[in-house]
Amino acid sequence: MKLSGRSDLETLTGFKGHDDLFTSFYLGTDRSSLTRKEIQVSLKNMLTSARQRIEAMDAAREKKESLGRDLDLISEHCSRYLAASNAAGLAFFSCSRRGFWQALELPQAPPSRFIFDTTFYIRPLDAILDRYCRICVLLLGRREAKWSEIAMGEIRPLDSLTSNVPGKVKEGGFEGTESKHIERHGDARLHDHFKRAAQRTFELFKKPGFDWLFVGYEDNHHVDFESLLHNYVREKLKARMKARPGDAPAKVLKEAVALEAGLKKAAEEEIVRKLVAELERGGRASSGLKDTLASLNQFELQTLVVTQNFSKPGRICPSHKFLYVDELQCPVCRQKTDILPDVIDEVIETALKRNCAVKHITPPSKLDRYGRIGAFLKYKV
Repeated sequence: MKLSGRSDLETLTGFKGHDDLFTSFYLGTDRSSLTRKEIQVSLKNMLTSARQRIEAMDAAREKKESLGRDLDLISEHCSRYLAASNAAGLAFFSCSRRGFWQALELPQAPPSRFIFDTTFYIRPLDAILDRYCRICVLLLGRREAKWSEIAMGEIRPLDSLTSNVPGKVKEGGFEGTESKHIERHGDARLHDHFKRAAQRTFELFKKPGFDWLFVGYEDNHHVDFESLLHNYVREKLKARMKARPGDAPAKVLKEAVALEAGLKKAAEEEIVRKLVAELERGGRASSGLKDTLASLNQFELQTLVVTQNFSKPGRICPSHKFLYVDELQCPVCRQKTDILPDVIDEVIETALKRNCAVKHITPPSKLDRYGRIGAFLKYKV
């Protein structure tokens, strides 16, 4: 099944396997940059490496057997469906001992890797979801309106309507009286058409899920139409498109995706600008790995801001799960801390579990000057 939204992350973070080990397996399958043979070789090498790691693992027999069955499921799934898949990436999450299995098709190619841990590794999914919005596209003409949904780089039709609006008329009759009467009649019909389109758009936005609205106009009617939109919908209007009701879906999708990428980039730059401004005035913000970990340990985080693919080793307290850069002992309980190959993964996972927003920033950015990680805080101690 395709990655659809935050609910997929909630399913993965909400699954509890007690002390069992979980398998998270990511595979890049983008046919625009990899041949089928290269993908198959990558899969084979990863499975071989994963089995070797299981053999060398110091864990109970039943846990190692469960991990082995996870890999069997991945191998079996790929042998059945990999050749027919057009997804840029695949992700598998499994805990055979607890009967959990989830296979997801991804719109972007993730770094190919596998993780054995007591929780599922979801950072790549969170980064992908942060790059996409669910967009309602309205293409509005004089007589017709078409709505489509764009999500994860794909488009699907939602609804359409047609109205009996007369065409534009030339002046005629005695001093143009007749044509003016027809024009007023046509304007009333056009206004009614726009009202119906605005109401239907509002109805679509009543259902949860849409983040943005893009509108393409056949003529220069944006002022007339947008004044009829409900305030809530008007706030969601983010772009006017060149696309028209008669355009092919592929053309509409291409323009919408380009607009989405530009808006996302601008949003990233704005959040970094706000973070830097908050830091410079000594406000409710932290930057750099050490200070951000300290804020996380004190439950201060509201929004985590992190450079995409940023990675650093660190340490974790086995009792309190507090995270540190290089503390050999937990300052709270004096227990010896455990080594983490990548503490950033744990930071993101902890933030998500605490319902903090996580914003992934595409490098290079001004965040690089502040340690590539920072956060907005609920309060400042």
